[in-house]
Amino acid sequence: MLIKSVNGKSPAIPEDCYVAENATIVGDVTFGSNCSVWFNAVIRGDVNFIKIGNKVNIQDGAIIHCTYKKHPTVIGNNVSIGHNAIVHGCVVHDNVLIGMGAIVMDNCVIESNSIVAAGAVITQNTVVGAGSIWAGVPAKKVKDIDQSDFAGEIERISNNYVMYSNWFKDEE
Repeated sequence: MLIKSVNGKSPAIPEDCYVAENATIVGDVTFGSNCSVWFNAVIRGDVNFIKIGNKVNIQDGAIIHCTYKKHPTVIGNNVSIGHNAIVHGCVVHDNVLIGMGAIVMDNCVIESNSIVAAGAVITQNTVVGAGSIWAGVPAKKVKDIDQSDFAGEIERISNNYVMYSNWFKDEE
């Protein structure tokens, strides 16, 4: 893994987090507990800060970045960021799934208990309301989520990634 300081700021990664050998984490990045950062993921806190909550998984090839002097990136708890997703200069609240290949652009807010579908592009300054599913390019709301079904699914994915990361930790 490449963990690097930039401008005197270093990533803060708790012991209970898993970081794959070829993940890159640089600059002002802080993690909560039980997070995982998977193969080829890049988290660049070089131009602003990135704050990541508890039980967040950042899957293979995902990119987390921010905007110089404008927009940090803040990710809540129990968030899954899918393979090859880009999350840039935005706020993602708790219990959110960002699908594979989705893009969340500057100054967006993804409210709690919501899903950004695979391949969706959430354009600049968009607010994704709590409990909704957004899809398409540019993304639009496609439906509301039935809370009980959704809560179980997001929790299942998040728990699975904690389990997967333990498999890899056991091999070290």
